[in-house]
Amino acid sequence: MSKQHFVNKDSIVKQIWGKSDTILFIFAGASAEFALNKAVDWLYFTGKLPADPIGRLFTTVSCARQIVFSDKESAKHAIDTMTKIHSNVETKRGYNIPDWAYRDVLFMLIDYSIRAYELLERKLTLNEKEEVFNVFYKVGFGMNIKGLPKTFNEWETMRHNHLEENLEHSNYTSDLYKQYHKHLGFLRYQVLLETQKLLVPNEVYNLLSFKRKSIIKPLIIVYKWSRHFQLDWILKAILLPPQYKTQINSLDISNSALAFK
Repeated sequence: MSKQHFVNKDSIVKQIWGKSDTILFIFAGASAEFALNKAVDWLYFTGKLPADPIGRLFTTVSCARQIVFSDKESAKHAIDTMTKIHSNVETKRGYNIPDWAYRDVLFMLIDYSIRAYELLERKLTLNEKEEVFNVFYKVGFGMNIKGLPKTFNEWETMRHNHLEENLEHSNYTSDLYKQYHKHLGFLRYQVLLETQKLLVPNEVYNLLSFKRKSIIKPLIIVYKWSRHFQLDWILKAILLPPQYKTQINSLDISNSALAFK
């Protein structure tokens, strides 16, 4: 008897999370919002985020991707492992991560999955957006996150409220962006900033004091064109930190493989 998929094999979520470039854009958006979140001090508590911000955020999206392409049993194990890791951190610090902070991370994965795919591919239908929500709702439910919205419409309302209430430009924000600059270098850091401008909600855009629209929007069109001729690897080689290239390339799943996942 074959194992049951955690995400249906023909789900739009597998298309979104089956391409490294889409995942990188999810990472770009999340990296902006992580820096503004009022609970970012939890990530500083372990020391892992300032020491390796790119690796830490990459780990987050990699964990989400692993769950998307797992069977139900393996996905449950991965979710339980994440829950245990967070529980251990809470024990060391002496109090719990607030429920809204857990929801914020989950909401980021939903929102930037949609935003990244629509920027690089096409507009999603309402049913497809609901499918993205439903997948990550199952993740949040498996982690016993309290106060989750039950529908996509409820999520949209809660997402707006979270953006209004749970973000601020703090010393952590400034420090984290310094770390992004340090670990990426000047060129890649500028690309990150310009990409963030294309992706983030207005609340994030304003808090980061972005003054103008992104100048790389025309390059997105060139990049999408390059994929048809399998030339996108050239741009990735230029823009991606060398130490993460192997990991990032491993995120690509061919269309034929997707059918069997």
